[in-house]
Amino acid sequence: MAVPTSTRPQPNRPPAVARPATSPPPRPATWALKAVMAVTGSVLVVFAVVHLVGNLKIFLGPEQLDGYAHWLHEDLLAPLVPHGWFIWIFRVVMLAALVAHVGAGVVLRRRARAARGPHRRQGLRGLRSFQARSMLVTGTVLLLFVVFHVLDITTGTQPAATDEFVAGQAYANIVSSFQRPAVAAFYILAIGTLTLHLAHGLWSVVNDLGATGRRLRATGAAVAGIVGLLILVGNLVIPIAVLTGVVA
Repeated sequence: MAVPTSTRPQPNRPPAVARPATSPPPRPATWALKAVMAVTGSVLVVFAVVHLVGNLKIFLGPEQLDGYAHWLHEDLLAPLVPHGWFIWIFRVVMLAALVAHVGAGVVLRRRARAARGPHRRQGLRGLRSFQARSMLVTGTVLLLFVVFHVLDITTGTQPAATDEFVAGQAYANIVSSFQRPAVAAFYILAIGTLTLHLAHGLWSVVNDLGATGRRLRATGAAVAGIVGLLILVGNLVIPIAVLTGVVA
């Protein structure tokens, strides 16, 4: 005779344990924030290189630099866009990239601290480790410098700018600004900070965009170092040339 199902002996099973409720993944996703950092950082690096090339025209004299500044502000992409529109489109794009870059960086930093908890990682040494740990500090210094530099050279807002500021005279404005030793020293400090931030940022771009090959990662590190060094040297020669009277 078949045994009723309800009376069959049950095998020994461990009591069910309630699984802890899992929190939903953070939004936006960490990978998306890293991608934003990589793309906007690359845009800002391209701007730094183009900006340097334009500024080096100071060694060609006031006519060359002032003519370049006028073309950049008034005639670039004209008549594709009305005269004077490009510079404002460019400023909006750069401001959006800067805000997105800073915002993503702050969120990632908070998540990293929350994940690490009260325990600090041990055994991190070397220049790359220092660059990684100081990215928020160097980024803050650069942000303050950008604000000061715009008020000094672009808008002529005092007390950042000199009394001799004249709109449209890029050569004279740069020279009069860097003839102030404190401003030149701040600029040199900011360029050194930019080099540290940029070199590590470019190396991080290679990783954040999914590069895994050893050769590709080594190439990315080399490119980051070379670009950082070129930007460092190219930007340092300008205030030094003004302070020594080579450019006057």
